[in-house]
Formats: sequence, C-alpha cells, structure tokens
Amino acid sequence: MAEDRQDRRYPQNLQGVLQLAVEAGSAAEGPAPLEPMSEERKMWLREALAEVTKGQMDEVQQMKQCLDILRQEGLGEREREGEEERHEDDEDVRESAFEVLSELCENLDNARDLMNLGGLELCLSLYLCHGQSGLRWRAAELIASCAQNMPQVQLYLLSNGALSKLLQLTDSDPNHTVRVKALYAVSCLVREQEAGLQAFLTNDGFSVLMRGMQSENEKLRTKSAFLLLSLLMSHPEQKDTVVSMGMVQQLVSVLRTPHAPFHEHVLGALCYLVEDCPQGLKDCRNPALGLEEILKQRSRELQGKEESQEELDFCERLRVTCFRGQQSDDNGMDR
Repeated sequence: MAEDRQDRRYPQNLQGVLQLAVEAGSAAEGPAPLEPMSEERKMWLREALAEVTKGQMDEVQQMKQCLDILRQEGLGEREREGEEERHEDDEDVRESAFEVLSELCENLDNARDLMNLGGLELCLSLYLCHGQSGLRWRAAELIASCAQNMPQVQLYLLSNGALSKLLQLTDSDPNHTVRVKALYAVSCLVREQEAGLQAFLTNDGFSVLMRGMQSENEKLRTKSAFLLLSLLMSHPEQKDTVVSMGMVQQLVSVLRTPHAPFHEHVLGALCYLVEDCPQGLKDCRNPALGLEEILKQRSRELQGKEESQEELDFCERLRVTCFRGQQSDDNGMDR
C-alpha cells in the first residue's frame, strides 16, 4: 500500500482537488487512517489551494494597478488645470484602465472589491465630470457593470448621489455615447431597487426619459422607451404620476414621427398607461390626439411582418382597449 501511495499522481487542477476532497470525506466515514498525512502531500495541498486562490488575488492586484493609473492621472488633471490640450497617450492609458476594470467587475466579488478600494468614489468625484468624453462614458459603464444585481453597491452609489449625476449626463451631455452609457447605469440603479426608484422620482427621472425618447439618437430613444416600459410593468402604482406629466400626449407625438423599432416600446408603454388608469384611457381617447387613426395606419403597415409581431400585438391591444365599440375602419380591423 505504501508503494501505491508513492506512485499516486496528485490532481493538477481544481476539479481534481474537489474530487480528492470528496474521496477524503468518504474515507473519513470509514476506519481512521493508518498513518498521518505525509509532508509531501501536505505541501502539495498547500500549493494546490494557493493556485486555486491565485486568480482572484491577481484580479484584485490588477484593479489596484488600474486605480493607481486613474488616481495619478487625476492628480495630473488638477496640476494641469486650465490647459486645453491633453496628451492622447495619457487618455489611451486611462481608457484602457477603465476597460480592464469593467471586464473584471462583471464578477460580483470584484465589483464589491472595487467599491471598497475607492474606485467607484473616483468615478463619481472625477471621471463622470471629466473633460474627455471617452473617460466620462467609460466611468458610467463601469458604474453600470458594478451596480448590476448588487444591492450593496447600488445603495453605496445612491447614497453618494450617483443617480442625479447620471440623469444629468443622460439629459444634457453633448456626447451621445455618454448619454447612452449614463442611461444604462441609471437602469442598473433603478430597476428592481426600491431606493433607486425613489431617487429616480425625486430627480424627475420620468421627464428625462420623455426627453430621451425625443432625442435624435436612436440608441437613446430606444433605451429610454424600454426603461419607461419596464418601470411601468414593475411599478404600476406610478401610472398616475406618469399620466399627470402629460406622458400620453408625448408618447403619441413620438408615434407621429417616422416609424422606428423603438415604437414597439412606446406602444407597450401606452398599453400599460390605459389599463386600470382612467385618466390615461381618457387622454388616449381625446379626439385631438388622433390616436385611433395612427393605430389603424400602423396596424395596416405591420400586417404580415413577422419581425414586427410584438409591436402589432401592442397596437391591436391598445386599439381594443381604447376604441372598442367605435366605428370600424374599412377593413374591419376592429372586429
């Protein structure tokens, strides 16, 4: 048996380590081992466990190095205050640091570590308001990566005023990519997060979405409409608030613009605003809006287009809810 132990090959990966642990646990249920663990095996186990945890330690070290770069450049930014020119290579280094951090923080443990290392505070205090748009949007993207499905990080960001800054960027930043990434971060802080929703309401977030849907940027229009629909679906108690802002009239005016894919979300939002919401239904039925004719025309345009089936379903659902019993069009599409 001694020769068998000497000839045994120890596993070379994590799966092998786990298998060895299972075997050791099973053996522990039987008779006690005849002899203590050898020094060779103890050393191998220590090395194997160190190798297993090495990756995580390396990732923390990478984050620290990226933050060192961002902090050094932050100091340089203040030292060069008033200068208009920035070295492109410095900006490239900082952008690369943000990209590494965003990738690492897809791991929830790393997102929490970044918060504890002060990385999110650095984003809020310096980079969301940075003069370079490429650094602003990367900071917003990093915040979004860290906030996803992480209540601890979400609450930290909310308590430090992140939402108001992100909504301001969404609403008025001159760079379209910054606006889109900022709205992405807003979504990560607001959806499925009650404290985030309250902060969203306090900062008039629905008005920001309304203006986003009227933007000339397609991505911003789409993401604004989708977030509005998502919030109405998950928080129907907000319907009256949204309707009182004149949202129905604004959404119908959006439908009057040349057809675009995001109109599907606009129609979906209208569907939710008329269900169990008397004022929303009344607004949609206002003849001055001409919504019934818009829906008739849109239904004709979407008929037979498989890729537009969901939009057609929303369109028909809205027509039935708002105008059932009223005069049908020539094609009998109300029947």
